[in-house]
Amino acid sequence: MKIVIENAYLAPVSGPEIPSGYLVVENGRIAALGPGPAPRIEGAERINGTGCLVTPGLVNTHHHLYQWASQGLFQDSTLFEWLTGLYQLWARMDAEVVYGAASAGLGWLALNGCTTSTDHHYIFPKDRGDLFAAEIRAAGELGLRFHPCRGSMDRGQSDGGLPPDEVVETRDDILAHTAEMIDKYHDPSFDSMLRVAVAPCSPFSVSAELMTESAALARARGVRLHTHLAETLDEEAHCKEQMGCTPVEYMEQLGWLGDDVWFAHAVHLHDTDIRRFAETGTGVAHCPTSNARLGAGIARVTDLLAAGAPVGLGVDGAASAELTSLAGEMRQALLFQRAVHGPKALTARQALAVGTLGGARNLGRQHEIGSLEVGKLADIALWRVDGFRAAIEDPVCALVFGPTPPLARLLVGGHTVVENDELRTVAHDATGRAGAAARKRLLQEGTR
Repeated sequence: MKIVIENAYLAPVSGPEIPSGYLVVENGRIAALGPGPAPRIEGAERINGTGCLVTPGLVNTHHHLYQWASQGLFQDSTLFEWLTGLYQLWARMDAEVVYGAASAGLGWLALNGCTTSTDHHYIFPKDRGDLFAAEIRAAGELGLRFHPCRGSMDRGQSDGGLPPDEVVETRDDILAHTAEMIDKYHDPSFDSMLRVAVAPCSPFSVSAELMTESAALARARGVRLHTHLAETLDEEAHCKEQMGCTPVEYMEQLGWLGDDVWFAHAVHLHDTDIRRFAETGTGVAHCPTSNARLGAGIARVTDLLAAGAPVGLGVDGAASAELTSLAGEMRQALLFQRAVHGPKALTARQALAVGTLGGARNLGRQHEIGSLEVGKLADIALWRVDGFRAAIEDPVCALVFGPTPPLARLLVGGHTVVENDELRTVAHDATGRAGAAARKRLLQEGTR
């Protein structure tokens, strides 16, 4: 399999930009890139990149795909109000709901330039089918790289937690199933399409014992750790009341800082927290739209980057970030930082780096994806920045400052997943309908 992209503007992220150049893909990897005319390669598909910006595929580092089926509810609620309102509905989901929601959610990500996505699935109702397998099936059919995170909750309301007791599991069941999912699905190879992470839900829904035992399991199996942290001021108050310390202090006590850990949100950080994240290589998944939608606040992205901590982007679950574009999160991140810190707080190129190489670093894949470099995997987005967008001379500015441009092509390992804004690996319209069907089924189940 050989592909030559020619006459395009290349933004490698890791090196100098090439205003008019080419990129060669062979056997799923980037074989060459440079300025000027493209080489003649026998048997290669040639893609005319005139009017296009070529970037690494975007990396989504936080999601809850099942939430595609519960968008638009509790529109004016805080995080805790929103969660308590939706737990009872989510407790009724089954594998069919998860498959339809994941198909639509991942398809939407692909249409917005995403080539690698995580998912944090932490609710496993009893006798509702294999929910973890359902979302893995959806990702496999679409052809995105997928990092499903086996989430969990073992601390219900009767133990001082937030979720109702009916949606929590026992610690033994959680750890056994998590180990089983790692053994069954995790592929550590360089060009892996599927890696599993261990992801207890949050400090207010998980016991200290589950946090420490999950970390031990992940490190014994060589997989990464993920959870929510410091999303709201309510969470800090909850931690101080019940644990006697801040959320980040609590995580450090439990052994949850390190370069194999990334946290979702991390909105409310102290200066000492940022310093410890940078010192330990602990990553952050920044979800600006969800944080704004729930009124949670604005994460200190500028300060985290200045300190050297890894920062990637996440769209979060669609129930708190309806129809959010991952490409659009680059714009949101830039605008929010500038609203707080001024116009030099975050540049277009920094936002692109957060959405690509920063996300890859969160997932431990910075040597495989996240930038356009020879030898890296051919996960590539071609954005159309001609037409009306040609009025902006800088194509990276056109991508980040404006609305998401049309997607001429999306390649994952050199395979076409999107072409001219249409899914090519799955039926485009049917994928959208699957998400609507999942919502209908979930709401019907919720009334029984």
